[in-house]
Amino acid sequence: MPINPVVWFEIYVQDMQRAIQFYETVLNTKLEKMPAPTPEMNLEMWTFPSDKTTAPTSYGACGMLVKMDGFSSGGGTVVYFGCQDCAIEASRVSINGGTVVKEKMSIGEHGFIALVRDTEGNIIGFHSM
Repeated sequence: MPINPVVWFEIYVQDMQRAIQFYETVLNTKLEKMPAPTPEMNLEMWTFPSDKTTAPTSYGACGMLVKMDGFSSGGGTVVYFGCQDCAIEASRVSINGGTVVKEKMSIGEHGFIALVRDTEGNIIGFHSM
Protein backbone atom coordinates (compact mmCIF):
# COMPACT_ATOMS: atom_id res chain seq x y z
CA MET A 1 0.00 0.00 0.00
CA PRO A 2 1.28 3.52 -0.78
CA ILE A 3 2.45 5.77 2.06
CA ASN A 4 -0.50 8.11 1.46
CA PRO A 5 -3.47 6.23 -0.04
CA VAL A 6 -5.66 9.37 -0.03
CA VAL A 7 -5.00 11.10 -3.34
CA TRP A 8 -7.92 13.51 -3.69
CA PHE A 9 -10.67 15.24 -1.74
CA GLU A 10 -13.57 17.51 -2.62
CA ILE A 11 -15.34 19.88 -0.24
CA TYR A 12 -18.78 20.71 -1.59
CA VAL A 13 -19.98 24.29 -1.17
CA GLN A 14 -23.10 26.36 -1.84
CA ASP A 15 -21.50 29.83 -2.05
CA MET A 16 -18.12 29.56 -3.80
CA GLN A 17 -16.91 33.10 -3.15
CA ARG A 18 -17.75 32.85 0.55
CA ALA A 19 -15.98 29.47 0.76
CA ILE A 20 -12.89 30.74 -1.11
CA GLN A 21 -12.63 33.72 1.24
CA PHE A 22 -12.94 31.43 4.29
CA TYR A 23 -10.32 28.87 3.21
CA GLU A 24 -7.83 31.38 1.80
CA THR A 25 -7.96 33.46 4.97
CA VAL A 26 -8.06 30.67 7.55
CA LEU A 27 -5.33 28.59 5.85
CA ASN A 28 -3.35 31.64 4.70
CA THR A 29 -3.14 30.26 1.17
CA LYS A 30 -4.35 30.97 -2.35
CA LEU A 31 -6.78 28.73 -4.25
CA GLU A 32 -6.62 28.42 -8.03
CA LYS A 33 -9.58 28.16 -10.42
CA MET A 34 -9.70 24.86 -12.29
CA PRO A 35 -11.58 24.25 -15.54
CA ALA A 36 -14.39 21.71 -15.58
CA PRO A 37 -13.19 18.26 -16.72
CA THR A 38 -15.79 18.24 -19.50
CA PRO A 39 -17.86 21.09 -20.98
CA GLU A 40 -21.18 19.42 -20.12
CA MET A 41 -20.36 19.25 -16.39
CA ASN A 42 -22.08 22.16 -14.67
CA LEU A 43 -19.63 22.88 -11.88
CA GLU A 44 -17.13 25.35 -10.49
CA MET A 45 -13.86 24.16 -8.94
CA TRP A 46 -11.07 25.89 -7.02
CA THR A 47 -8.03 23.81 -6.03
CA PHE A 48 -5.84 23.97 -2.95
CA PRO A 49 -2.11 24.38 -3.68
CA SER A 50 -0.06 21.20 -3.96
CA ASP A 51 3.29 20.03 -5.29
CA LYS A 52 2.35 17.72 -8.14
CA THR A 53 5.98 17.21 -9.24
CA THR A 54 6.58 14.43 -6.71
CA ALA A 55 4.95 11.02 -6.55
CA PRO A 56 1.29 11.18 -5.42
CA THR A 57 2.06 8.95 -2.46
CA SER A 58 4.53 11.42 -0.99
CA TYR A 59 3.07 14.88 -1.48
CA GLY A 60 -0.24 14.28 0.27
CA ALA A 61 -3.77 14.54 -0.96
CA CYS A 62 -4.78 17.15 -3.51
CA GLY A 63 -8.19 18.68 -3.28
CA MET A 64 -10.54 21.47 -4.17
CA LEU A 65 -13.74 23.29 -3.38
CA VAL A 66 -16.56 22.16 -5.68
CA LYS A 67 -19.94 23.68 -6.42
CA MET A 68 -22.01 21.26 -8.50
CA ASP A 69 -25.72 20.93 -9.17
CA GLY A 70 -27.24 18.14 -7.11
CA PHE A 71 -24.47 18.05 -4.47
CA SER A 72 -24.95 19.78 -1.15
CA SER A 73 -22.40 20.83 1.43
CA GLY A 74 -22.15 19.59 4.99
CA GLY A 75 -21.29 15.96 4.22
CA GLY A 76 -19.88 13.50 6.73
CA THR A 77 -16.23 13.14 5.68
CA VAL A 78 -13.69 15.17 7.69
CA VAL A 79 -10.68 16.50 5.79
CA TYR A 80 -7.66 17.41 7.92
CA PHE A 81 -5.32 20.18 6.84
CA GLY A 82 -1.73 19.96 8.08
CA CYS A 83 -0.27 23.05 9.75
CA GLN A 84 2.49 24.17 12.13
CA ASP A 85 0.11 24.88 15.04
CA CYS A 86 -3.55 24.02 14.57
CA ALA A 87 -4.54 26.64 17.17
CA ILE A 88 -3.45 29.39 14.75
CA GLU A 89 -5.77 28.24 11.95
CA ALA A 90 -8.59 27.61 14.45
CA SER A 91 -8.20 31.18 15.74
CA ARG A 92 -9.02 32.52 12.26
CA VAL A 93 -12.25 30.54 11.86
CA SER A 94 -14.86 32.53 13.82
CA ILE A 95 -13.79 35.92 12.46
CA ASN A 96 -14.17 34.49 8.95
CA GLY A 97 -17.71 33.16 9.33
CA GLY A 98 -17.03 29.65 10.60
CA THR A 99 -17.45 28.02 14.01
CA VAL A 100 -14.88 26.28 16.19
CA VAL A 101 -16.33 22.89 17.13
CA LYS A 102 -13.36 21.63 19.15
CA GLU A 103 -10.39 23.78 20.17
CA LYS A 104 -6.86 22.42 19.83
CA MET A 105 -6.60 19.13 21.68
CA SER A 106 -3.92 16.51 22.10
CA ILE A 107 -4.12 13.21 20.28
CA GLY A 108 -1.14 11.89 22.19
CA GLU A 109 1.95 10.89 20.26
CA HIS A 110 0.16 11.81 17.01
CA GLY A 111 0.10 15.54 17.77
CA PHE A 112 -2.87 17.86 18.02
CA ILE A 113 -6.12 18.52 16.17
CA ALA A 114 -8.80 21.20 16.08
CA LEU A 115 -12.23 20.73 14.49
CA VAL A 116 -14.21 23.56 12.88
CA ARG A 117 -17.31 24.12 10.77
CA ASP A 118 -16.71 26.17 7.61
CA THR A 119 -19.08 28.75 6.11
CA GLU A 120 -20.79 26.00 4.09
CA GLY A 121 -21.59 23.69 7.02
CA ASN A 122 -18.70 21.26 6.46
CA ILE A 123 -16.68 19.98 9.43
CA ILE A 124 -12.94 20.16 8.70
CA GLY A 125 -9.92 19.51 10.88
CA PHE A 126 -6.49 20.99 11.39
CA HIS A 127 -3.57 18.77 12.43
CA SER A 128 -0.18 19.72 13.87
CA MET A 129 2.60 18.02 15.76
